[in-house]
Amino acid sequence: MKVIFLQDVKAQGKKGQIKEVSEGYALNFLIPRGLAKPASEGNVKTLENQKQAELRRKEQEKIDAQELAKQLEGITVVLTSKAGEGGRLFGSITNKQVAEELEKMKIKLDKRKIVMDEPIRTLGVTQVPVKLHPEVTGTLKVQVKEGS
Repeated sequence: MKVIFLQDVKAQGKKGQIKEVSEGYALNFLIPRGLAKPASEGNVKTLENQKQAELRRKEQEKIDAQELAKQLEGITVVLTSKAGEGGRLFGSITNKQVAEELEKMKIKLDKRKIVMDEPIRTLGVTQVPVKLHPEVTGTLKVQVKEGS
């Protein structure tokens, strides 16, 4: 019996996969537990439509990420911090502080997407990579000025 898996089933198949399984296994285990449904023509067409919708959604996410990357290229985030001799900061600037400052500029960005190997500890402008999508990485300028 051909079934469409609705969830991943260990050693059988992944979600969205169409596979031939024994009739008893399908009728007594997979279907009653909501793990699979029969692979009728209507169900197969529904699955195809869902896959197409998912592809369109992922493509739109990538386009949105590229637009946000272009927007971030022109932005300089200005933060103030106390500094000592030689431009060394007392403390440091973290990705959380950068994300909060961006939020004040009406740009919602998760702090985990701001990739900083280590926090900023000096005055001046720093280029900070921002991972917006698995295939899209933008760059943001962070300027640290001396202040109170």
